Amino acid sequence: MAITSSAKKAIRSSAKKHIFNIRRKEALTNATKSLLKALSKKDVSGAEKLLPTAYKAIDKAMKRGVIKKNTAANKKSRLALAIKRAKAK
Repeated sequence: MAITSSAKKAIRSSAKKHIFNIRRKEALTNATKSLLKALSKKDVSGAEKLLPTAYKAIDKAMKRGVIKKNTAANKKSRLALAIKRAKAK
């Protein structure tokens, strides 16, 4: 257990940050899942409407350090590619 007051404060602040990071990651997964569900139901126009919200969640997670920059770019490009492929069908 932490002895110094600064170590105790670091534990408190890291617990708060952990909660925020979990929220960011859940928002990220929920946004991408809803978009992919729309695509699986052949609802391309609905998926296109969900794309900006997914991008926003990905960018916020990247900004806060929940995911890395290249991971965010990879997720965004894969979502855009999935929509492009669904349009082609």
